[in-house]
Amino acid sequence: MTARPAIIIYGAAVRPGGVPSGALRRRVEAALRLGATLDAPLYVPTGGVGRHPPAEAEVMAGMLRERGVAGHQVLVEPTGRNTLRSTLACARLLRERGHGGPVYAATSAYHLPRAVLLLRLAGLDARPCPPPPGPASARFLPRWRWRLREAAALPVDAAWIGVLRLLGRV
Repeated sequence: MTARPAIIIYGAAVRPGGVPSGALRRRVEAALRLGATLDAPLYVPTGGVGRHPPAEAEVMAGMLRERGVAGHQVLVEPTGRNTLRSTLACARLLRERGHGGPVYAATSAYHLPRAVLLLRLAGLDARPCPPPPGPASARFLPRWRWRLREAAALPVDAAWIGVLRLLGRV
């Protein structure tokens, strides 16, 4: 098993033409800031194709490479369609590669508690990556809609992982 740290970067919207949204850019930047303090981290961008192609994970992998991250330090997970599926897919990928080190969740502040909890429930030594500075949106209503969604999704996703663990699928 390798004790190398891994940073899972949760996806966000991709705009038309494959342009990363502000949230996606900020999540990658947060991961890069943390990665600069770690010894040879493995970056795991996750997220499938949303409203606009390509997959969120592919866009983030390109951003990482543009910023000088070596290809062997990037493990792309392009299938996750939501936080729960991304978490489970990343946990499976890391286990298949014998990963035994800490795992950091890189995402927006409102999303961070759920991401870390789900990674821990999936059996990983999960820790929060310092989130991007500032709010995820300058607009009041989207910020509160996202927070309310997180409050509802956290117990539901945690219950799903619990059921999957009981069935031996996590």
